Amino acid sequence: MDIHIRTDLALEAKESVEEKNEDVRGVRVEESYEEESGIRITKVIIESKNGAKELGKPMGTYITLEAPNMSEPDEDYHSEISEELAKQVRALLPESAEEKAVLIVGLGNREVTPDALGPNVVNNMMITRHIIKEYGKAAYGKEQVNLISAIVPGVMAQTGMEASEIVKGIIEETAPDVVIAIDALAARSTKRLNRTIQVTDTGIHPGSGVGNHRNAITQESLGVPVIAIGVPTVVDAATIISDATAQAFQGNRELGNFYMTPKNIDETVKHLGYTISEALNIALA
Repeated sequence: MDIHIRTDLALEAKESVEEKNEDVRGVRVEESYEEESGIRITKVIIESKNGAKELGKPMGTYITLEAPNMSEPDEDYHSEISEELAKQVRALLPESAEEKAVLIVGLGNREVTPDALGPNVVNNMMITRHIIKEYGKAAYGKEQVNLISAIVPGVMAQTGMEASEIVKGIIEETAPDVVIAIDALAARSTKRLNRTIQVTDTGIHPGSGVGNHRNAITQESLGVPVIAIGVPTVVDAATIISDATAQAFQGNRELGNFYMTPKNIDETVKHLGYTISEALNIALA
């Protein structure tokens, strides 16, 4: 039986294809390593339809930040990650000399810790739109201030609506220049759990981290550019069993429906949510 172990990380999708000794055409990879911080940055650029088909990901740019101590509660270290992430987000923002109206979308369920990354990010964002609308840019003493707004749309079980429907309605009312969506992801490798951040300009499918595919939040569906930021907080149970012994997994078809997460996930999601929010506050300042 052919075992399909799913991942939301383009880097892992590329590695999976390479493990089968298959040549990936239409995919370019750029790598760098920051010795001082220990952050490894891998940029996977899917340039063709063939590359998109091979990796099972839309065409676009996928930037992965990997840091072995990312899940540790070290404020100084997280500050370095925030600075690096801010740099990568800035590179993906639409070019504009004027202020940008930015809608931050915290996807996920506040009540389910591994899925609460998006809401945690929104909790710590510096929101400016309402103040600028009321008092103007003078309130911040700057000539240019981005209009930042945010929403936590919840999940369909809570609202009866697709997150994409809620976001689309907000876009029609507020006309942002760009949407930045944050969501929890699933990894193929347990080593990347809570130690990896993926940033992409291809948008996101809410719920994809646990195999619950909802309507896409992309430029095609919303009409504005979408930057997606995600951290793998769960791993397919099939991965763990497969890593331990492929033979034991052969007889268990149901494990593909289960996902595992570390026991310290509550604390980790709070730290990572703050790290990402700080990166966005820096990138959009």
